[in-house]
Amino acid sequence: MPTTAPLGEISPAVVDEHGRLSGFVHSVETGAAVDGPGVRFVLFLSGCQFRCLYCHNPDTWKLHNGLPRTVEEVVDEIGKYAGFLKLAGGVTISGGEPLMQAHFVREVFSRLKQQYGLHTALDTQGFLAAHLPDDWFDPVDLVLLDIKHSDPIKYEALTSKPLQPTLDFAKRLARMGKPMWIRYVLVPGLTDDPVDITRLATYLQGLAELAPSCIQRVEVLPFHKMGESKWQALGLDYQLADTPTPSSAAAEAARQIFRDHGLFCC
Repeated sequence: MPTTAPLGEISPAVVDEHGRLSGFVHSVETGAAVDGPGVRFVLFLSGCQFRCLYCHNPDTWKLHNGLPRTVEEVVDEIGKYAGFLKLAGGVTISGGEPLMQAHFVREVFSRLKQQYGLHTALDTQGFLAAHLPDDWFDPVDLVLLDIKHSDPIKYEALTSKPLQPTLDFAKRLARMGKPMWIRYVLVPGLTDDPVDITRLATYLQGLAELAPSCIQRVEVLPFHKMGESKWQALGLDYQLADTPTPSSAAAEAARQIFRDHGLFCC
Protein backbone atom coordinates (compact mmCIF):
# COMPACT_ATOMS: atom_id res chain seq x y z
CA MET A 1 0.00 0.00 0.00
CA PRO A 2 1.33 3.53 -0.78
CA THR A 3 3.13 5.18 2.12
CA THR A 4 3.82 8.58 0.62
CA ALA A 5 1.67 11.47 -0.53
CA PRO A 6 2.18 14.70 -2.47
CA LEU A 7 3.34 17.51 -0.22
CA GLY A 8 0.22 19.22 1.05
CA GLU A 9 -1.68 15.97 1.52
CA ILE A 10 -2.01 13.49 4.34
CA SER A 11 -0.16 10.24 3.76
CA PRO A 12 -2.43 7.23 3.12
CA ALA A 13 -2.97 4.84 6.01
CA VAL A 14 -0.23 2.20 6.26
CA VAL A 15 -1.33 -1.35 7.09
CA ASP A 16 1.19 -4.14 7.72
CA GLU A 17 0.93 -7.73 6.51
CA HIS A 18 -1.20 -8.62 9.52
CA GLY A 19 -3.71 -5.85 8.88
CA ARG A 20 -2.42 -3.61 11.67
CA LEU A 21 -2.29 0.16 11.25
CA SER A 22 1.31 1.38 11.34
CA GLY A 23 3.21 4.64 11.36
CA PHE A 24 6.78 5.84 10.95
CA VAL A 25 8.28 6.79 14.31
CA HIS A 26 11.46 8.85 14.38
CA SER A 27 12.15 8.71 18.14
CA VAL A 28 10.60 8.96 21.60
CA GLU A 29 11.35 10.93 24.76
CA THR A 30 10.05 9.55 28.03
CA GLY A 31 10.54 12.49 30.37
CA ALA A 32 10.00 15.68 28.37
CA ALA A 33 9.16 18.85 30.28
CA VAL A 34 8.72 21.38 27.45
CA ASP A 35 6.13 19.74 25.19
CA GLY A 36 2.90 20.39 27.03
CA PRO A 37 1.80 20.46 30.67
CA GLY A 38 3.76 18.42 33.19
CA VAL A 39 6.08 15.57 32.30
CA ARG A 40 5.34 14.07 28.89
CA PHE A 41 6.00 10.98 26.85
CA VAL A 42 6.72 12.49 23.43
CA LEU A 43 6.34 10.48 20.25
CA PHE A 44 8.25 12.10 17.37
CA LEU A 45 6.98 11.02 13.94
CA SER A 46 8.75 11.29 10.60
CA GLY A 47 7.55 13.29 7.63
CA CYS A 48 7.14 17.04 7.18
CA GLN A 49 6.11 19.24 4.26
CA PHE A 50 7.86 22.32 5.65
CA ARG A 51 11.51 23.22 5.15
CA CYS A 52 11.96 25.75 7.93
CA LEU A 53 15.31 27.53 7.86
CA TYR A 54 15.75 27.05 11.61
CA CYS A 55 14.56 23.42 11.77
CA HIS A 56 16.56 21.47 14.36
CA ASN A 57 15.34 18.06 13.14
CA PRO A 58 15.83 17.97 9.35
CA ASP A 59 16.30 14.22 9.71
CA THR A 60 12.53 13.99 10.28
CA TRP A 61 11.58 15.52 6.92
CA LYS A 62 11.34 12.25 5.01
CA LEU A 63 8.60 9.83 6.05
CA HIS A 64 10.73 6.73 5.64
CA ASN A 65 13.48 8.06 7.91
CA GLY A 66 11.32 6.69 10.71
CA LEU A 67 10.97 3.16 12.02
CA PRO A 68 7.66 1.41 11.18
CA ARG A 69 5.68 0.80 14.37
CA THR A 70 2.14 -0.50 14.80
CA VAL A 71 -0.44 1.31 16.88
CA GLU A 72 -0.40 -1.61 19.31
CA GLU A 73 3.38 -1.43 19.73
CA VAL A 74 3.31 2.28 20.45
CA VAL A 75 0.37 2.11 22.85
CA ASP A 76 1.91 -0.83 24.69
CA GLU A 77 5.18 1.06 25.11
CA ILE A 78 3.41 4.14 26.44
CA GLY A 79 1.33 1.90 28.68
CA LYS A 80 4.44 1.03 30.70
CA TYR A 81 4.48 4.64 31.90
CA ALA A 82 0.72 5.23 31.98
CA GLY A 83 0.32 5.25 35.77
CA PHE A 84 3.00 7.90 36.17
CA LEU A 85 1.91 9.92 33.13
CA LYS A 86 -1.69 10.10 34.30
CA LEU A 87 -0.51 11.86 37.45
CA ALA A 88 2.45 13.81 36.08
CA GLY A 89 1.49 14.97 32.58
CA GLY A 90 0.53 12.94 29.54
CA VAL A 91 1.48 12.16 25.95
CA THR A 92 2.46 14.53 23.14
CA ILE A 93 2.72 13.52 19.48
CA SER A 94 5.15 15.72 17.58
CA GLY A 95 7.39 15.45 14.54
CA GLY A 96 8.26 16.16 11.86
CA GLU A 97 4.63 17.03 11.26
CA PRO A 98 2.30 14.48 12.85
CA LEU A 99 -0.69 15.36 10.66
CA MET A 100 1.13 13.80 7.72
CA GLN A 101 0.29 10.52 9.48
CA ALA A 102 -3.16 11.54 10.66
CA HIS A 103 -4.70 8.05 10.50
CA PHE A 104 -2.00 6.64 12.77
CA VAL A 105 -2.05 9.61 15.14
CA ARG A 106 -5.84 9.54 15.58
CA GLU A 107 -5.79 5.84 16.42
CA VAL A 108 -2.94 6.18 18.92
CA PHE A 109 -4.68 9.07 20.69
CA SER A 110 -7.99 7.19 20.75
CA ARG A 111 -6.40 4.08 22.27
CA LEU A 112 -4.54 6.10 24.89
CA LYS A 113 -7.81 7.74 25.91
CA GLN A 114 -9.77 4.49 25.96
CA GLN A 115 -7.17 2.33 27.72
CA TYR A 116 -5.41 4.77 30.05
CA GLY A 117 -7.33 8.04 30.17
CA LEU A 118 -4.16 10.03 29.46
CA HIS A 119 -3.94 13.73 28.67
CA THR A 120 -3.06 14.13 24.99
CA ALA A 121 -1.36 16.96 23.11
CA LEU A 122 -0.74 17.45 19.40
CA ASP A 123 2.29 19.51 18.33
CA THR A 124 1.60 20.78 14.79
CA GLN A 125 1.82 23.72 12.41
CA GLY A 126 -1.72 22.87 11.28
CA PHE A 127 -1.04 23.04 7.54
CA LEU A 128 -2.93 19.80 6.80
CA ALA A 129 -5.77 20.22 9.28
CA ALA A 130 -8.29 21.31 6.64
CA HIS A 131 -8.25 17.71 5.35
CA LEU A 132 -9.61 16.45 8.69
CA PRO A 133 -13.16 16.64 10.13
CA ASP A 134 -13.79 18.28 13.47
CA ASP A 135 -14.35 14.95 15.23
CA TRP A 136 -10.81 13.85 14.34
CA PHE A 137 -9.71 16.14 17.19
CA ASP A 138 -12.06 14.63 19.79
CA PRO A 139 -9.31 12.62 21.57
CA VAL A 140 -6.92 15.62 21.51
CA ASP A 141 -6.94 17.59 24.77
CA LEU A 142 -4.48 20.31 23.73
CA VAL A 143 -2.99 21.61 20.50
CA LEU A 144 0.52 23.05 20.56
CA LEU A 145 0.21 25.24 17.48
CA ASP A 146 3.39 26.51 15.85
CA ILE A 147 2.81 29.86 14.14
CA LYS A 148 6.15 30.69 12.64
CA HIS A 149 5.52 34.20 11.31
CA SER A 150 2.67 36.66 10.83
CA ASP A 151 3.67 38.08 7.45
CA PRO A 152 2.61 35.80 4.55
CA ILE A 153 5.60 36.61 2.36
CA LYS A 154 8.14 36.21 5.15
CA TYR A 155 6.37 33.07 6.35
CA GLU A 156 6.72 31.38 2.98
CA ALA A 157 10.37 32.44 2.69
CA LEU A 158 10.98 30.93 6.13
CA THR A 159 9.02 27.68 5.73
CA SER A 160 8.41 27.13 1.99
CA LYS A 161 4.64 26.95 2.64
CA PRO A 162 1.78 29.49 2.87
CA LEU A 163 0.63 30.98 6.16
CA GLN A 164 -3.14 31.08 5.69
CA PRO A 165 -3.89 27.37 6.40
CA THR A 166 -2.29 27.73 9.84
CA LEU A 167 -4.27 30.88 10.66
CA ASP A 168 -7.46 29.21 9.45
CA PHE A 169 -6.72 26.24 11.71
CA ALA A 170 -6.20 28.49 14.73
CA LYS A 171 -9.57 30.11 14.11
CA ARG A 172 -11.18 26.70 13.67
CA LEU A 173 -9.73 25.47 16.98
CA ALA A 174 -11.17 28.54 18.69
CA ARG A 175 -14.55 27.83 17.14
CA MET A 176 -14.37 24.23 18.40
CA GLY A 177 -13.35 25.37 21.87
CA LYS A 178 -10.13 23.37 21.71
CA PRO A 179 -7.37 24.54 24.10
CA MET A 180 -4.21 25.85 22.42
CA TRP A 181 -0.68 26.75 23.34
CA ILE A 182 0.78 29.00 20.63
CA ARG A 183 4.48 28.51 19.97
CA TYR A 184 6.61 31.19 18.32
CA VAL A 185 10.32 30.76 17.61
CA LEU A 186 12.22 34.03 17.99
CA VAL A 187 14.96 34.23 15.35
CA PRO A 188 17.10 37.38 15.12
CA GLY A 189 16.66 39.01 11.74
CA LEU A 190 13.75 36.73 10.75
CA THR A 191 10.98 36.71 13.33
CA ASP A 192 11.98 39.38 15.85
CA ASP A 193 10.55 42.51 14.19
CA PRO A 194 8.14 44.09 16.71
CA VAL A 195 5.75 44.94 13.87
CA ASP A 196 5.47 41.27 12.91
CA ILE A 197 5.11 40.13 16.52
CA THR A 198 2.44 42.76 17.16
CA ARG A 199 0.51 41.59 14.08
CA LEU A 200 0.46 38.04 15.43
CA ALA A 201 -0.44 39.20 18.93
CA THR A 202 -3.36 41.21 17.54
CA TYR A 203 -4.62 38.19 15.62
CA LEU A 204 -4.39 35.97 18.69
CA GLN A 205 -6.10 38.62 20.80
CA GLY A 206 -9.03 38.45 18.39
CA LEU A 207 -9.21 34.68 18.75
CA ALA A 208 -9.05 34.99 22.53
CA GLU A 209 -12.01 37.35 22.44
CA LEU A 210 -13.88 34.88 20.22
CA ALA A 211 -13.17 31.98 22.60
CA PRO A 212 -11.79 33.30 25.91
CA SER A 213 -10.56 30.00 27.34
CA CYS A 214 -8.90 28.59 24.22
CA ILE A 215 -5.50 30.27 24.01
CA GLN A 216 -4.03 29.16 27.32
CA ARG A 217 -0.57 30.55 26.68
CA VAL A 218 1.91 31.82 24.12
CA GLU A 219 5.42 30.39 24.28
CA VAL A 220 8.26 32.48 22.85
CA LEU A 221 11.04 29.99 22.09
CA PRO A 222 14.52 31.50 21.53
CA PHE A 223 16.25 30.25 18.39
CA HIS A 224 19.17 27.87 18.85
CA LYS A 225 21.55 26.06 16.50
CA MET A 226 21.50 22.62 18.11
CA GLY A 227 20.41 21.06 14.81
CA GLU A 228 23.19 22.59 12.68
CA SER A 229 25.25 19.39 12.75
CA LYS A 230 22.29 17.43 11.37
CA TRP A 231 22.06 19.77 8.39
CA GLN A 232 25.76 19.26 7.74
CA ALA A 233 25.49 15.48 8.07
CA LEU A 234 22.64 15.46 5.54
CA GLY A 235 24.58 17.66 3.10
CA LEU A 236 22.08 20.51 3.46
CA ASP A 237 22.83 24.22 3.30
CA TYR A 238 22.27 25.66 6.78
CA GLN A 239 21.63 29.35 6.12
CA LEU A 240 21.53 30.43 9.76
CA ALA A 241 25.08 29.50 10.73
CA ASP A 242 25.86 33.13 11.57
CA THR A 243 22.55 33.88 13.28
CA PRO A 244 22.95 34.41 17.05
CA THR A 245 20.69 33.21 19.80
CA PRO A 246 18.42 36.12 20.81
CA SER A 247 19.32 37.91 24.00
CA SER A 248 17.21 37.48 27.13
CA ALA A 249 16.15 41.10 26.76
CA ALA A 250 14.96 40.52 23.18
CA ALA A 251 12.99 37.43 24.18
CA GLU A 252 11.39 39.29 27.09
CA ALA A 253 10.50 42.22 24.82
CA ALA A 254 8.73 39.83 22.46
CA ARG A 255 6.85 38.22 25.35
CA GLN A 256 5.76 41.63 26.59
CA ILE A 257 4.10 42.39 23.25
CA PHE A 258 1.89 39.33 23.66
CA ARG A 259 1.16 40.24 27.28
CA ASP A 260 0.19 43.76 26.23
CA HIS A 261 -2.50 42.11 24.08
CA GLY A 262 -3.97 40.29 27.05
CA LEU A 263 -2.25 36.96 26.42
CA PHE A 264 -0.41 34.87 28.99
CA CYS A 265 3.12 34.50 27.63
CA CYS A 266 6.16 32.66 28.88
